[in-house]
Formats: sequence, C-alpha cells, structure tokens
Amino acid sequence: MLDIFWIFLILASLQPVIRQRLLEAARLRKIHDLERKRKSRVITLIHRQETLAFLGFPLARYIDIDDSEEVLRAIKLTDPEMPIDLILHTPGGLVLAAEQIAYALCAHKAPVTVFVPHYAMSGGTLIALAADQIIMDPNAVLGPVDPQLGQYPAASILRAVARKDVNELDDHTLIMADIAEKAIRQVKETVACIVQERMPREQAEALAEKLATGTWTHDYPITVREARELGLPVSTEMPVEVYDIMHLYRQTAQRRPSVEYIPAPYRIPEGNGRRAYRFE
Repeated sequence: MLDIFWIFLILASLQPVIRQRLLEAARLRKIHDLERKRKSRVITLIHRQETLAFLGFPLARYIDIDDSEEVLRAIKLTDPEMPIDLILHTPGGLVLAAEQIAYALCAHKAPVTVFVPHYAMSGGTLIALAADQIIMDPNAVLGPVDPQLGQYPAASILRAVARKDVNELDDHTLIMADIAEKAIRQVKETVACIVQERMPREQAEALAEKLATGTWTHDYPITVREARELGLPVSTEMPVEVYDIMHLYRQTAQRRPSVEYIPAPYRIPEGNGRRAYRFE
C-alpha cells in the first residue's frame, strides 16, 4: 500500500506538467493550421493569467522586453516575402517594447495582419497601428496610447500643472511635468511615423494627436466603428482558427467560474413558425 501511495503521489505531482505540455502541443497545432490556411508566419502575443503548475498563483502579464525580444526574433526568422499574422490580446505594457515590435513590423516587406479577438489596449494598439490590416472581432476594442507616468496619465499631469502658478509647485511636480511633456511628444512622433506610410501626413498627425494626448481616459474602448472613423484599416472577417487558438489560452479554473454557459452553438430553425432552439 505504501508503494501505491508513493506512485500516486508522483503521478499527481507530474500531472500539471504533463497537462501543460499537452496544452502547448495543442497550441502549436492550431497555430500551424492557421499558418497553412493563410500561408503566413503566425505569432501570438497573448497576455492572460497563466496558472503556475505547483503553486497556483496567477501572474498578471503585460508587454515587456522579453516579449519584444521574442517577437523580433520570430520576425527575423521569417522570409521578407512571407506575410506575418500577429494575434494580439493584451492590456498593454512598456512603451519601449511596444515600439520595438511596431517598428519591426513596419520594416517587414510582406503584408502584416494583426488579429484582435477581444482587446489590444495601449501598447497593443501601438503595435496594431503597424499592420497593413487589423482584423477585429465585431465586439473587440483598441485603446488610446497616451503615456502613463506611474499611476497618472501624462496629459493629466500637464493639465494640472497648467492651472497653477509655477511658484506654487514643488520641484518634483515640475520634473514630472517636464517628463510628461516629453513622453507625449515622443509617443505622438512614434504614432505618426508608424502610420504615415499608410495614410497622408496630415491624417497621420491628427490620428497621433487623438490617440496620444489624453483625448479619452486610458482605458477608453475604441470600437470597430470608431477605429474605422479614425482611418484605420479594420475588418471583422476573423478566422475561426484565431478563436480556437484563444480558447487554448484560457485561465485554468481554480475556483467556481464567474461566467458559465453550455459551450455549444445554438441555432433557430427557419420555416417552422416557432422559436424552437436546436443544439449543434
């Protein structure tokens, strides 16, 4: 019985590792399926809370230097004539890392498509601006790219300082205002540089002004309609394979889920005059 207990304990400790390996293999298969369908290099930049195998603590993810290093490496390993498809799902992150990825995508010779199945905020939007085409779910959103200094938006710092006499402000506040002004100018120039090859210079500068100067709150959702009004090349023809890939990045349930439903498509048969639901 003691031997059986130890065998069970070993298998139980290995089970999370095995499950993670199987999940990673399933992701690679789905990515390969999409690559074969679109004849492209598929790169995923997906930030969801991943559960650690043994500790179970969730890790909040965002765009960082490690992400930019890996994406740039993937781009370098791709033939200049081969299209790139980037699946984006992120709350944003470091401006430096997002700018590196955006510039690398701009420099890629073949068409670049960014898929946004749910949201790509802040730095994610900056990356999406580098694409020749942005394909969004009809309910997906982008976001403003105005820089943040700590917990405060750079634009709000400037507006607060402008309302006071300079003699009433301490050195720290004046330094923050100076950094805020530089940050906004730098992001505006970056946005204009990224999109100027895909739209007239005046339109590019207007877009940069709109996105980078605090027109909205930082978490404002830019819908498909608004993105098109801003002049972005947005489509809603999302391949089903992208949803399949996203499904494999779902958080492992550790507690009762807050959202539950029967995971099957429901259809209403036509021609019978009744709203009878059919399961598929």
